[in-house]
Amino acid sequence: MKDNRWAQLLAYVTGLVNQQLLLQNEYLAAENRILRAHLPTRLRLSDPQRSTLAEIGKRLGRKALEQVACVAKPDTILAWYRRLVAQKFDGSRQRSYPGRPAIQHEIVELVVQMARENSGWGYDRIVGALANLGHVVSDQTVVLENFILRSDRKGSTAVGFFTRAFGLHSPRVFG
Repeated sequence: MKDNRWAQLLAYVTGLVNQQLLLQNEYLAAENRILRAHLPTRLRLSDPQRSTLAEIGKRLGRKALEQVACVAKPDTILAWYRRLVAQKFDGSRQRSYPGRPAIQHEIVELVVQMARENSGWGYDRIVGALANLGHVVSDQTVVLENFILRSDRKGSTAVGFFTRAFGLHSPRVFG
């Protein structure tokens, strides 16, 4: 008998809490409709906002989303969730992409110094001089971005190339 009274009391309290939550949801849905009437037709959501809606939408399920969702269609919200899960498990953080390693600052300084001191040298000769100093460098490395542009490969020097191509007296790095 005592257990029955506790069960009734528990059912009453749970019913009150459940009813209170339903009323809160109803109020929030009405407030949402009223505020949405004042907004433009299409909202632009950021990625964190999409992921928040996607996570909650997945927990709600498609049927509940059809009743509640106003920002986007339920299929769209669930697609956001699928994309979120795919990004989480795509493994791109563990992948390392091959590419040209960074050029050491010391080698860059040597190339600029050699080109400045020996204006008649092309990039092939600079590569040879670097090899004599113990630095194994390809000619593509010597043709640095913003330092020496690739000449027309007919034996012209980098300094001469700058002079002919841009009408400069000397390249901006060299002088």
